[in-house]
Amino acid sequence: MVDVSIVIPCLNEAQSLEHCISNARTALFAIHARYGLEGEIIIADNGSDDGSQAIARASGARVVDVPKRGYGAALIGGFSDAKGRYLVMGDADGSYNFLDCVPMIGQLQAGADLCMGSRFAGGIKPGAMPWKNRYIGNPLLTAILNLFFRSGIEDAHCGIRALTADAFKQLQLNSDGMEFASEMVVKASLKRLRIAEVPATLRPDLRDRPPHLRPWRDGWRHLRYMVMLSPTWTFGVPAALGMGIGALVLVAALISHLVGTGQSSPFGTSWIIVAGFSITCGHFAALMAIAMHLHGVREGYRVLRPSLRRLAGLMTLESCAVAGLALIVAAVAGLATIAYDWSSDGYAALPSVLPLVLAAVAGTIGLQTMFGGFVLAIIGGHSAAFLRADTPTIVTPDLADKPEAAKAA
Repeated sequence: MVDVSIVIPCLNEAQSLEHCISNARTALFAIHARYGLEGEIIIADNGSDDGSQAIARASGARVVDVPKRGYGAALIGGFSDAKGRYLVMGDADGSYNFLDCVPMIGQLQAGADLCMGSRFAGGIKPGAMPWKNRYIGNPLLTAILNLFFRSGIEDAHCGIRALTADAFKQLQLNSDGMEFASEMVVKASLKRLRIAEVPATLRPDLRDRPPHLRPWRDGWRHLRYMVMLSPTWTFGVPAALGMGIGALVLVAALISHLVGTGQSSPFGTSWIIVAGFSITCGHFAALMAIAMHLHGVREGYRVLRPSLRRLAGLMTLESCAVAGLALIVAAVAGLATIAYDWSSDGYAALPSVLPLVLAAVAGTIGLQTMFGGFVLAIIGGHSAAFLRADTPTIVTPDLADKPEAAKAA
């Protein structure tokens, strides 16, 4: 029976592969001695043409051929073929010590779903990581990941980590490239899985060629992936700022207009127009935030916010249509009133653009609400009700009873 599967992605790693397999076998011996678990070593080969497969088999590892290219694709292929209930991943370049995965298995046995290695806690040997990765790329991307998803980890891109086979199935990972490393942590955080972290060491790799990692290209792939999976920061925050600032300006201008002090108001014609633009853009962003959140819920990597659950009765296509139509009717009525007053005044220039902007904003938001309702209905499974009765909702873990969950809270 296999309990632990160490999966090593490989693309032309003949120079260092034998060392890595030997190191992984030593780790399995240590795991057996400490926990009584049996293991296997899988080389997830991505189409090597330097004899890596033969070296792996001669060293006692099992080779899984993964035709689809990419770091993430190789690991997904290896994990999918693994027999163990605990899965370990580590690179084939000799930069990681697989003995660091021994305490990771202990964390999984203690109840963690995912255990990350931390190179900043374990140590980075001289020459093992370029300065821009160590002091800019990794800290910045980890900080953004923790801000967006509240992961609470120190090193989001460590290449050695372990997770349970059940967690792998739950996460439904699908990234082909280096952003796979971010996807695993992001989705584990969104699913409220229990994340632990242990020290890991990083050494200079054993290859005499450049690594597959391209810092700027792969850094951008990590960043864009995190942005795509965070509707709150990508759409929600801009929506709140746009609508809040725009509404503040329009309310101040309206008060000045009603009390007859419009000429002395700091918000003149230009700012009123900008405020209208800000509100309509903010409203559009808010619709996108809701749509992307519901998409994540439907795809299974996100759980529904309780605040949206409480609004389930209003989150229907009919509600959006009625609200949108009411705003459009109000806008048309406002424009008709403005046109009547304009004609009655001999078509002279309007004394203030505020009524016109308010009517235009109401009409635009009305149209966006109606169109947005159809988008939400499509995302919700072509149903007039955007939320299903069985949609899972976030449940905050009891951190006092489950201390390992503190990393994910």
